[in-house]
Amino acid sequence: MTTSIAAGGGNWRTINIDALDPDSPYNFDVSALAPSVDPVSAADVTSLGTQIRQLLRGGDAEGALRGALESVPYGADAKGKETHLGTIIEILQSIRQAEMSPILQRIYASDGGVELLDVLMKYIYKGMAQHTSVAAKPAIQPQPTGFSQISGRSGGEGGGQAMSVLLSWHEKLVEIAGTGSIVRVLTDRRTV
Repeated sequence: MTTSIAAGGGNWRTINIDALDPDSPYNFDVSALAPSVDPVSAADVTSLGTQIRQLLRGGDAEGALRGALESVPYGADAKGKETHLGTIIEILQSIRQAEMSPILQRIYASDGGVELLDVLMKYIYKGMAQHTSVAAKPAIQPQPTGFSQISGRSGGEGGGQAMSVLLSWHEKLVEIAGTGSIVRVLTDRRTV
């Protein structure tokens, strides 16, 4: 049989057998797995952020956090998603550590609380990834002398403070929502 393939000119090493299998991802529309989301404009995300910041300035940190978590712009572009992430990180940084657990427990006990805490976990992971990538890349700063200076971090210690806040929230969130929240976040196809 080997001689017949070689005589026929076909190279058996280049046959894609996955394309011949009916259960293969080649024969399955993977886009059906992603849930449909409504598009959200960057202006809508900015407007929402302004409303949430007004709640925060009014002293209602829990209401601001709940409002930000209930209105996630899944259909926004990358800029809109980054804007909403900034709003959530600002809220998390404004809440004192002693208030974290009581706020999380009240959200968890409310209707849809598990989903809201899962959304918070998504934002915590996205914030950690963002601050890790910023700290890992050295910034090149041109100098007037013509030489460039490479600094370890852009933004100073602010990234470290934000990471500390995110880690504290992660710890409290796992205590209340459990590790199931982590699994649900990792398997959800909707990205924040």
